[in-house]
Amino acid sequence: MAVEVVVVGQLARDLVLTVGEAPGAGQSADVRHRREMLGGKGANQAVGLAQLGTRVALVGVAGDDDVGREMLAQARRDGIDTSATVRRDDTETALIVDVVDDDGHWRYLEHIPRPTLVGRDEIAAASGMIAEADTVVLQLQQPGQTALAAARLARASGTRVVLDGAPHQDADVLLADADVVRADAREGEQLTGRSLDTVAGAERAAADLLGSGPSLAVLEVAGEGDLFADAERTLFLPHGEAEVVDTTGAGDALIAGLTATLTRGGSTREAAEAAVAAAGATVGHAGGRPHLSPRA
Repeated sequence: MAVEVVVVGQLARDLVLTVGEAPGAGQSADVRHRREMLGGKGANQAVGLAQLGTRVALVGVAGDDDVGREMLAQARRDGIDTSATVRRDDTETALIVDVVDDDGHWRYLEHIPRPTLVGRDEIAAASGMIAEADTVVLQLQQPGQTALAAARLARASGTRVVLDGAPHQDADVLLADADVVRADAREGEQLTGRSLDTVAGAERAAADLLGSGPSLAVLEVAGEGDLFADAERTLFLPHGEAEVVDTTGAGDALIAGLTATLTRGGSTREAAEAAVAAAGATVGHAGGRPHLSPRA
C-alpha cells in the first residue's frame, strides 16, 4: 500500500539527560535519568504519525556508523517506511543532546554534520513516493533548495504540502506552493515581521500568511496557545493544564496530530483539536519522542 504521508527531515540519535539543575561553567551535576532513542524532527514527526495510525515514510539521511544502523532499525520497528532514507558514506549520524532541569528548561547540544541534511538527490529518488502520497511534511531546517524541490514536486502531483518552520531563503516561493504552514512564535515573527505575543498579533500574522498561498496557517502565540486560521475561521486553543516536564517535541507532535487528521479528511477544527491534544501529551515527559494513540 502507498504511504499516506511523506516526512522530509532530520533523523538523529537523541540523548536525553534529566538533572536537578543544569551546571554552570566549571561545575558538574548528577544525571537522574538518561534515555537514548531515535530522534530528530523528521523522525519524531514520523513516529507520531505512525502512532496515530498513518502510513508514513521518512526521507532522511543517516550516517554509515553503527548509530545510523540502530536508528533505522528502530524507525522500522516504529512502523516507518525507511526505503527513502539513505546512509551517507563517511558520515556520522546526527546527535542531539537534550539536558532538562527540574524547572522544565532545556538546553540542546547538537552535532548535525552537513552531509546528514537531505539533498535534492534524495528528493529525486523519492519522487514517486511523494507524488503518490496524500501529504508531504517539509521541515525548513533542511536546505532551502531541498524544500523547494520537494514542494514543487508535491504541488505538481496534487500532494498536500505542509511546511514546518521558517525558511531561510525562498520564503515567498515556498509559501506559494504550500497548503499548510506551521510556525512557533519565533519562526512566525521571522516569516511575517509581526510579534506573536498576543492572539491579535497572531491573527494579523496568519492573515499575511494566508494571503501568500497557504489555505491554513498554524501559529504559536508565545506562552499562551496556538492559533489556527483558514479562509472561513480563526480558532485559538490555549495550552492545556498538563504538567510540563519538557517542551521538546511538542511542535513535532502537533504536526503529527494536525497532519494525520487532515490526511483523513478532517476539518480544521478537528485537526486543531487533535494537534493540541498531541502536543499536550508530549510535554509530560523528557525528550521529543511522542507517545500518541489514535483518537476515537
